[in-house]
Amino acid sequence: MTALARLLAWLLALALVALPVAGVVRGWWGGGYWPLRTLRVQGPLQRVDRAQLQAAVRPLAQRGFFAVDLAAIQAAVGKLPWVEHAEVRKQWPDVLEVRIREYRPVARWGQSRVLSERGHLFPAGALRLPPDLPLLDGPEARVPEVVALYNAARAQLAHAGGVRAVTIDRRGSWSITLRDGTALVLGRSDPAARLVRFATLLPQLQAQDPRRRLARADLRYTNGFALTWVKAEPAALPAPVNAPGSRNAATSTNPNPNPGSRT
Repeated sequence: MTALARLLAWLLALALVALPVAGVVRGWWGGGYWPLRTLRVQGPLQRVDRAQLQAAVRPLAQRGFFAVDLAAIQAAVGKLPWVEHAEVRKQWPDVLEVRIREYRPVARWGQSRVLSERGHLFPAGALRLPPDLPLLDGPEARVPEVVALYNAARAQLAHAGGVRAVTIDRRGSWSITLRDGTALVLGRSDPAARLVRFATLLPQLQAQDPRRRLARADLRYTNGFALTWVKAEPAALPAPVNAPGSRNAATSTNPNPNPGSRT
């Protein structure tokens, strides 16, 4: 046998060994012999839809154990609603394991996004969010500052019923809205210091006249505040109950609130 014939025979033998291996690894064939039969999900799923998860994984898992593209599956799972992070691995002989960390919403961000507990912003879309989430807003680069002021305001204004919203506009001016609708204008300079000064005096201000409610407080002054008060709405009265056989029901009317005064 000539050297050329030996070389050709060696190359043919190598191809006969390598081609089946390459075919299995690349998914040309073998998917039916080594199929992935089990999808194992790690981590509690409270918001990720399992049907959507299976629909995203199934087409990409058809190539079998050796040829499955784990990176493609991880990318597909990562695009599902409520998925903050996904990891995909396989276990012999037929298991595909997906580990998912869900977004945990802590606040709405602007009109169309949600802030997770890890500080990530993601689209709200048609997601069903808890109704009591606070509203935060501002430039994306200032997320940590907005969260820090919200946490400070929530602690310092707990006696005032809590905080509904904290925002910073494009000019860098801060504002806070309390749960009862009271608006606090903090301006651009030292919002945290202004908040501390106001929160310390707020209980005294509210106690001066329980018949009125604070509607707006402008904290941008060096030596004081500009406060707007409105008449406090009276507590709702229970509905009248008629005695058996009574023909006339008791009625009550609430006075209209007077225009607020500015001090």
